[in-house]
Amino acid sequence: MPLLGSAGEFWEGLREKLIGQADLVRRAAPLLSRGGSITLTSGYFETPVRGSVPGHVINAGLEAFVYAAAPEMPSGVRLNAVSPGWVRETLRALGENPARGVPAAEVARAYVDLVEGTEHGLTLAVGAP
Repeated sequence: MPLLGSAGEFWEGLREKLIGQADLVRRAAPLLSRGGSITLTSGYFETPVRGSVPGHVINAGLEAFVYAAAPEMPSGVRLNAVSPGWVRETLRALGENPARGVPAAEVARAYVDLVEGTEHGLTLAVGAP
């Protein structure tokens, strides 16, 4: 494995997860009515592991985007992100120990709370130690 991940993986993650979600906000925000909400997905790793640099950089960039873009949103439109760790059900499906994951229902509740709440420019970590 190349140091800090392959260039292809890094650029693919930037394009799909970071730039893709930022572009979604850019296109969707002007179409939303006052009171509208956009909630993005970042994520976190409990500890850095070999090959996780792109994920750390992309998720941190997405969280910085939410923080910086919130004041630029059209009046009354809110922007937030949910940052889950490993989801318990995903770990189980991968044959990994599900005990270290956060239940999917808890992650879903975070999305509902942000969409229905009043927060703006917030990244909500779910299942963080």
